Amino acid sequence: MADIISIGEPLFELNQGRGEAVFRPGHGGDTSNAAIAAARQGASVAYVTAIGADQFGDDFLALWKKEGVDTSAVRRSPVAHTGLYFVTHGPDGHVFSYMRAGSAASRMTPEDMPADAIRSAKIVHASGISQAISSSAADAVFHALRLARAAGVLVSYDTNLRLRLWPLDRARAVIPVAAGLADILRPSLDDARQLTGLDDPDRIIDFYLSIGPSIVAMTLGDSGAIVATREKRERLPARAAQLVDATGAGDMVTGAFLAEYLLTSDAFAAGPYANV
Repeated sequence: MADIISIGEPLFELNQGRGEAVFRPGHGGDTSNAAIAAARQGASVAYVTAIGADQFGDDFLALWKKEGVDTSAVRRSPVAHTGLYFVTHGPDGHVFSYMRAGSAASRMTPEDMPADAIRSAKIVHASGISQAISSSAADAVFHALRLARAAGVLVSYDTNLRLRLWPLDRARAVIPVAAGLADILRPSLDDARQLTGLDDPDRIIDFYLSIGPSIVAMTLGDSGAIVATREKRERLPARAAQLVDATGAGDMVTGAFLAEYLLTSDAFAAGPYANV
């Protein structure tokens, strides 16, 4: 099916620019963003999700086709809608408002996971958001990750913490278990501090390496990133840029890292590439 299989929920975006009255259409969803980012680097990528039989679902199928993402494992629900979110702008920056309760993706179950495709992939990727949208989706992700591990397929996991979706105590109960199943872990420093209760980046990385992953690629916001294994650790400085919109930036890092890692099998080549 594909070398990289990404699992989660796409969200159709309606974004009201600062000072504007209209909402402009767009596309979001962390694992969809990551899938597209990997495909843009030339990787063979498939997306596993469920969308509604609605206009927004049609639009996502057109997007994925344009971006070269395999949709053969995308299920369409006749009764549930595609998730939506609205972006407005307040004095403190972006304000996100979600309409995703009961969405098609939130109704995914372990039985919806394409077992044969997962077993034949090279990397299976999911995130904390993939699991936060519902209990059945959390179970589906665990099932997919365990299928991958049993088949010797690499597991990638982004801790991506969204406290609007679940309370911190529940996230702390679920995300470390999934992280422990990962070969490649993609936390951000802000999320990791909340999930682990630790502050220092190196102590956080030590913790994550101790629970299972062999590679941790942690983004540090405007301080760059750190790529680490049990044998080596490298800090990557931030590159000078004019910040326009940080939405999805971490997802781009993930997709680029996975695509480059498939080519090189070297975390310390994939890290600088993804940092750029």
